[in-house]
Amino acid sequence: MFRGVNNISLDAKGRLAIPVRYRERLSQYCAGEMVVTIDTEENCLLIYPRPDWEDIQRRVETLSSFEAATRRVQRLLIGHATDIQMDNNGRILLTPPLREYAQIGKKGVLLGQGAKLELWDEEHWFSRRDAWLSGPTGSEITDELRSLSL
Repeated sequence: MFRGVNNISLDAKGRLAIPVRYRERLSQYCAGEMVVTIDTEENCLLIYPRPDWEDIQRRVETLSSFEAATRRVQRLLIGHATDIQMDNNGRILLTPPLREYAQIGKKGVLLGQGAKLELWDEEHWFSRRDAWLSGPTGSEITDELRSLSL
């Protein structure tokens, strides 16, 4: 559903315009209802159409809360999950705690990731992207990735 890199701007209230190419699909698929939560490994936000998020939340909730790593993910993902509604102008409003976590200023990058979008502060995105591009790759490639042909 979501592909590509989109440079976006946030207004003073913390609103961003969803790129036009996604708006109709979001309107049809989930009536513009989305969920935003934090990424547990990077300072960025994850934006899901609500039906997709509900499936993820159900799976996360079924995991044992006696495992420390599982409990951490449950607290962070579900605890920060915020329902948002795309307005008639195709904008969503990000809450201050979400913007703070991702350190998002006025400029951001919206990155399509198939079933979800990632939202990064522009400077932070460029820094991480450049580090990934210049860093080692051979030792990080798993057997699963090796089997993928591009």
